[in-house]
Amino acid sequence: MKKEKRIETIVNILKQELQKFESPAITILARKKRDPFRVLISTILSLRTKDKTTISASKKLFAVAASPKKILKLNRKEIEKLIYPVGFYHRKAEQILKISEILITDYNGKVPDKINDLLGLPGVGRKTANLVLNEGFGKLAICVDTHVHRISNRLNLVKTSKPEETEFALQKILPKKHWIVLNTLLVTLGQNICTPVSPKCSCCPIEKYCPRIGVDKHR
Repeated sequence: MKKEKRIETIVNILKQELQKFESPAITILARKKRDPFRVLISTILSLRTKDKTTISASKKLFAVAASPKKILKLNRKEIEKLIYPVGFYHRKAEQILKISEILITDYNGKVPDKINDLLGLPGVGRKTANLVLNEGFGKLAICVDTHVHRISNRLNLVKTSKPEETEFALQKILPKKHWIVLNTLLVTLGQNICTPVSPKCSCCPIEKYCPRIGVDKHR
C-alpha cells in the first residue's frame, strides 16, 4: 500500500476507533472554550504533568484569572497555590506571570498567532506553540510531542531522532486536512495503546498497518 493511502487509512480508522477513549487534556479544555490564552497556559501547565492534574489545575486557575490582566493581579505564591500539584509549579508560576506581562506590553493583551512570536514567550517550545495554533486559533500546524514522535517512527511514516525533525518530516507527507487532528489522535493512541514500553499491539486498531519499527516487546 502506498504511503499516502496508508496514512489516509490510518487516520480514518483512528478517528473512528479512538472515540471510546478520553481525549488529551488540552483538547478537552479547548473544546469547552476555544481561547488562545487558556490553551497557552493549560499547555504550559501540562508539561511533565498528568492530564487529570492539568485539567484540575487549569480550571482552578481560570476560575480566578482567565486573562493576562487578571493573572497580573496575582502574585507568584497565589498562582503556585492554584496550580499545585502540577510538575515544576514554582517555575510555571513564574512563566505564567512573565507571559502575561509580555502579552500586555507587546501584544495588547492578546496571544499572538504567529509561531515565531509564540516561541519568544517564556517556556514555549515548538510543541506548545503549534498546539496553541491548532487548538487556540484553529490554524494549520503539526504539534509533535513524544507520542506523535514515537508513533510516527513506529509506523515508519518518518525516520527521525527528534520531535522537531518529525514535525518537518510530517509536513512533507501528511495532507493538510489532517494536520490539526493528528496530535489528538496519536496522543490518545499513545496514552492508551501504543505506550512507550510494551505497547498493546494485540488490541491496536491499526496493528495491520504498523511495522513496529523499534518495538522489541509488545503485548
